[in-house]
Amino acid sequence: MAQEKLSKVKPELLSDEELVRRARSRDEAAVRILTRRHNRRLYRIARSILRNESEAEDVVQETYVRAFGRLDSFRAESSFTTWITRIAMNEALGRLRRRRPTVDWQAKSENLIQAEIIQFPASLNTDDPERAMAQREIRTLLENAIDNLPDGFRTVFVARVVEGLSIEETAASLGLRAETVKTRLHRARTLLRKELDEQLDSLVTGVFPFAGRRCDRMTEAVLRRLARMP
Repeated sequence: MAQEKLSKVKPELLSDEELVRRARSRDEAAVRILTRRHNRRLYRIARSILRNESEAEDVVQETYVRAFGRLDSFRAESSFTTWITRIAMNEALGRLRRRRPTVDWQAKSENLIQAEIIQFPASLNTDDPERAMAQREIRTLLENAIDNLPDGFRTVFVARVVEGLSIEETAASLGLRAETVKTRLHRARTLLRKELDEQLDSLVTGVFPFAGRRCDRMTEAVLRRLARMP
């Protein structure tokens, strides 16, 4: 009876643990759901380390190949999310070391590096070009500021704030102590505030825009009313 009820559950509503069990049996639907469920998180984590979109996508793909190729080694001592995130982390860090063999990860985390844009999903109001442009400017400003964070701080910030992991999940995923996560997160927020404060002044003059379509509409409405006046 329990098995019958389980079979009626929509696959996308199943837990990671049940999907992993099915994936071990080469259930393609389970693999598909797991990848879709974790794509964004793994991409953002890899992108926060490598700052390169195509490389981050390669890391995600390689992560899945490695993870699904050795599911039998997953002992559920931690969550599947934590386990696969660690695989992605190791793959991304390995690529970073191969790209810059003389770079030490911990030492490098103390240095600010040149910004690139992280393409976070955002919903833009395309019916209002001015508002959409303003939203894009703000998003780009924030993405650049995040990408300017030191490596260790940036990865913690993306995991904790952008992806919404708890302190404990972030610590487990990144192999850090909870106190280290808290310290880096506090420092990351301080650095972000500082950089954003320095750049926001140039955007403030553009808030509440009233030009383009809205300006034309208002002008035409006034002219119509004036035309009706005696």
